Amino acid sequence: CKAKLSIQYPFIEALNGVCYLLVFLANGFCIDSVILCLLTSALIVLSVIDFCTYEIPPQCSGFILALGVVATAIDFKNIVEHLIGFVCISGFLYLIYVITKGRGIGGGDIKLMAAAGLLIGWKEITLAFFLGCILGSVIHVIRMKVSGEDHVLALGPYLSMGIFLSALYGERMIQAYLRFAGL
Repeated sequence: CKAKLSIQYPFIEALNGVCYLLVFLANGFCIDSVILCLLTSALIVLSVIDFCTYEIPPQCSGFILALGVVATAIDFKNIVEHLIGFVCISGFLYLIYVITKGRGIGGGDIKLMAAAGLLIGWKEITLAFFLGCILGSVIHVIRMKVSGEDHVLALGPYLSMGIFLSALYGERMIQAYLRFAGL
């Protein structure tokens, strides 16, 4: 059709492949890796869409929620950790949403963190939130300085980075922090 394709498409495909490789290097070949690969693809899709439109499609959060239900069923002995993960960060974000009347955080971010929290549990979703906020703060300030862009922030891509890092390395990062803090 001779339509010009955006550079975005081969970059996104390559990023997905590299992330899948990281998942399998971190976890080996197991059902958890398959679930995390599917999570990775959903996070990449919602990040690109949120970056362009400032909206996280509910279908992406719904897909991640379905992955969370499967992961919780597989890890049923830790169901309480998964259920706490579903509400701990999303509940906090919902409180911000209510207090600011929707100007402080978007509903898509709340749904994303609820679904991802069910999938990875309360410790990892808490770490993911902090990582996402730190990454978002640093990268967005740099973007604003370089491009003169507005102060509006699409938080989804940064939360997605935090979720990905926490899903893969969260337990190790938490243990390293606890050793460092002497706890």
